[in-house]
Amino acid sequence: MGYKILCFGLICILFAFYIYTPMPENIEEPWKVRIMDAATKATSLMSTILEKIGLKRFDELFSIIIKLDYTQPISDENVTVMDTTFSDIPVRLYLPKRKRESQRPAVIFIHGGAFVLGSYKQTPLDLLNRWTANKVDAVVVAVDPRLGPQYPFPVTQEDVASVVKFFLQDKILAKYGVDPNRVCISGDSSGGTLAAGVAQLIQNDPEFKNKFKAQALIYPGLQLVDLSLPSHQEFEHGPLLSMKLAIRLASLHLTQDKALAQAMMKNQHMPHGSMHLFKLVNWSTFLPEKYKKNHVYTEPILGRLNPSYSILLDSRLSPLAVNDSQLQNLPLTYILTCQHDVLRDDGLMYVSRLQNVGVKVSHDHMENGIHGALSFMTSPMYLQLGIRIKDKYINWLEENL
Repeated sequence: MGYKILCFGLICILFAFYIYTPMPENIEEPWKVRIMDAATKATSLMSTILEKIGLKRFDELFSIIIKLDYTQPISDENVTVMDTTFSDIPVRLYLPKRKRESQRPAVIFIHGGAFVLGSYKQTPLDLLNRWTANKVDAVVVAVDPRLGPQYPFPVTQEDVASVVKFFLQDKILAKYGVDPNRVCISGDSSGGTLAAGVAQLIQNDPEFKNKFKAQALIYPGLQLVDLSLPSHQEFEHGPLLSMKLAIRLASLHLTQDKALAQAMMKNQHMPHGSMHLFKLVNWSTFLPEKYKKNHVYTEPILGRLNPSYSILLDSRLSPLAVNDSQLQNLPLTYILTCQHDVLRDDGLMYVSRLQNVGVKVSHDHMENGIHGALSFMTSPMYLQLGIRIKDKYINWLEENL
């Protein structure tokens, strides 16, 4: 109990320090964002301290805080909500109650959290999926894959793929009254990474090819090959998601060896034999001119890690870093990016690459947007930006699914 009181006191002190961190000029509701950013930075530093003295792993304090916001599967007048499992993986189903003679569309939603945090149980995501089911009149399947560091790569990816393949069986779609020609996979942040990776996997699997009508990716991270894009540099310190925090959490998905995170911060993490991937994520080629500004392209440095991590070559970690042949048959795509986001350029480049190979893409860019806004749609930290992103996402599903 004593260390918990100490932790709370230290977080309060750190919060007071970080509250004066400068914010980009055109951010909406700047004081709310400033408070959220300060709280995130204070928690991150407190997590580092607890890890150094051996009390907690870096991700555990974040996990404790997030779990305070978990919900139960409570049905309402419009939607039946239930927790179950598909292929032994937890899922939460949202089933519209209104009567319908024809089959419904379906949305498979994967939550973000850098592959180590989060759940479909979080209040904002529960509301998002509830609203999607009601407004789109769609069956929604929210997935809770096993996460790192307890379950390192590729367990999370394999869990999502298992759920998707289970749900896409004709008998399962029929059980839930789903039109097999109207299924979308979607996700936010690292959930967008997982959705994009599984969409590629399914599209290149003869048994399941063309099973997805659409994919929807909300401020996704789409590659780990080059960690020095313009958005990485411009928003290195946030708001909300800093490069250090993103790398620290995401690296736990791969290993608990801190050497990898340190190499990633320097863009020196890729192993020998990965140079062929550079052209696939080259921002000087694929990024729209307005986002290049005065940045100068430099290639990542190879082979500085010993031992090296060959898993970094796996396309499930970097759906952007695949050949055109693996992109050209992808389904109708929706991508939402935010201006003040370290992951901004991943989404922008995916838009360019998909359009270059003829995939139909709808793209919304939030000029005053920040990463993670969907997680702030409920009190006490309610962002209008999160509501607008939710509305854009659901409206796109209504019109295209």
